[in-house]
Amino acid sequence: MKCRHCGAELSLPLVDLGMAPPSNAYLTVEALQRPERRFPLRVLVCERCWLVQTEDFTDADELFDADYAYFSGVSTSWLAHAERYVADMIARFGLHARSRVVEVAANDGYLLQYVKARGIPCTGVEPTASTAAAARAKGIEIVQDFFGRRLAEAMAGRGLQADLMSANNVLAHVPDINDFVAGFATLLKPGGVATFEFPHLLRLMAEAQFDTIYHEHFSYLSLTAVRSVFERVGLQVFDVQEWPTHGGSLRVFAQRTDAAAHAVTPAVGQMLGRETEAGVRTAAYYRGLQPRAERIRDDLLKFLRQAKAEGRTVIAYGAAAKGNTLLNFAGVGPELLRCVVDLNPAKQGKFMPGSRIPIVGRDELIARRPDDLLILPWNLIAEIREQHKGLARLGTRFVVAVPRLVTA
Repeated sequence: MKCRHCGAELSLPLVDLGMAPPSNAYLTVEALQRPERRFPLRVLVCERCWLVQTEDFTDADELFDADYAYFSGVSTSWLAHAERYVADMIARFGLHARSRVVEVAANDGYLLQYVKARGIPCTGVEPTASTAAAARAKGIEIVQDFFGRRLAEAMAGRGLQADLMSANNVLAHVPDINDFVAGFATLLKPGGVATFEFPHLLRLMAEAQFDTIYHEHFSYLSLTAVRSVFERVGLQVFDVQEWPTHGGSLRVFAQRTDAAAHAVTPAVGQMLGRETEAGVRTAAYYRGLQPRAERIRDDLLKFLRQAKAEGRTVIAYGAAAKGNTLLNFAGVGPELLRCVVDLNPAKQGKFMPGSRIPIVGRDELIARRPDDLLILPWNLIAEIREQHKGLARLGTRFVVAVPRLVTA
């Protein structure tokens, strides 16, 4: 396999998580009667540009189909993050009623609803039918297509060039990262700004967040690699911020290189220095994740088997992609985990891919009152604990498995 960005041959492994189905391919009752498609889940590192990437085995249109069930607006903390983002961008860049905001991967309109409420023209790009329909129901204009240079040129031809472009948690999801980023350079106005948020590779490595690895994530990103991608297509990174979202993310600010309306802040050099000091540009940095993932797997299995032996009821919370990676890598099924509770109606009544554990609504959580609640989206632990503090008072323990097994 060659690097998706620079074309170098790849040989340095990061982690091998075995065979797994697409992490958002939730199963209906009918689908349980058919075999599932599984693909190797292996990640390699480019030793030329240091882009970390999942090995190619399936296509994006198979992963992001009409039944794609990830809806951003389900999380209250993520909605608050989006609303704050909109306020911050309006204040920093002076957006107004004659500006235009374009969000790539607009999902269910979770962010653009706040732009629209401020009276600023906005357009979303969203390829999946289910989430695009939810965004349109909020009155948001949606272009239903995959983003890249071709679509950017078409949108620019329709007068949709942007003062601000937003891309939250999508840069890792694109197979052709060069073409995707080139679309931003095409659609931005000369003085426009593009922001990209993505989980930071440094946090993945420091906290063994191997469960954030799945087929829908084609890349695992450092600022070192991202700056290289941007420079190739005519974008300049001029600022970077750290955010606690998704287990630790970067928000990168970019502008057209031919305009450079904003001065480069010291934060850019500081972050690149931190990454270099951590070892991002060395092969040795990437060699410790596999044994840590295997330890997490083994500790989880030990906990679940002991709970079963003691007659304790364990159910999981959050039918998230990261949970599917963890459960499939560990080989956990309904015999160890009775069900998974999720607030998203699109997932309720279905089954987790691979593990085939049933997904139920919140009412089942209250009715079953489990001894242990395994939180799969550990990045939302504070939000989930607050929502279900009544269970804790009744004796339910909250459990997370990553980066280490913790019960409280």
